[in-house]
Amino acid sequence: MENKSAFANPAPLGLLGFGLTTILLNLANAHIIEMSSIILAMGLAYGGFAQLIAGIMEFKTGNTFGFVVFTSYATFWWSFVLLLILPIILPGVAAPTASGLAAYLILWGIVSLGFFFTTFKSKVTMLVFLTLFLLFFLLAATALTGNAHLGIFTGYEGILCGALATYDGIAQVINGHYGRKILPL
Repeated sequence: MENKSAFANPAPLGLLGFGLTTILLNLANAHIIEMSSIILAMGLAYGGFAQLIAGIMEFKTGNTFGFVVFTSYATFWWSFVLLLILPIILPGVAAPTASGLAAYLILWGIVSLGFFFTTFKSKVTMLVFLTLFLLFFLLAATALTGNAHLGIFTGYEGILCGALATYDGIAQVINGHYGRKILPL
């Protein structure tokens, strides 16, 4: 529903930034598209910068959950892109090891699980965080095992996660615009 404060509801921006970027990355994980600069640019701009804006706006509305979630995942996207490009652009900087990448992903999975326990007011948001928690642990398992089939499965699970976040964001825009519940949340 529409935010009753003097500010626009920033959650749809954050959800769309997260959702579309997650879909794009996981299309690559599922081997539907190739990993390319398109994904890195989307990660920095929409996944990172747009979510940061949403988080700051959530802070201004007094929404601690939205502030912490959106600014956290904004920095996730920036750090993820940096993990990929720093070894390329800085000689001597090693690429992450499988165990290092798994630890990084597990920590994000733990944080996502913590966020999940604050989402029971909205079934869609709850599903976003449930699938996100699972996604991080599946990504960690893929990093540790190198199992290509698990990686493809994980990509499809990530597409589902991103699609749920995208739906959540679009539903909030539509419901807020019309001032009533049109799409269920």
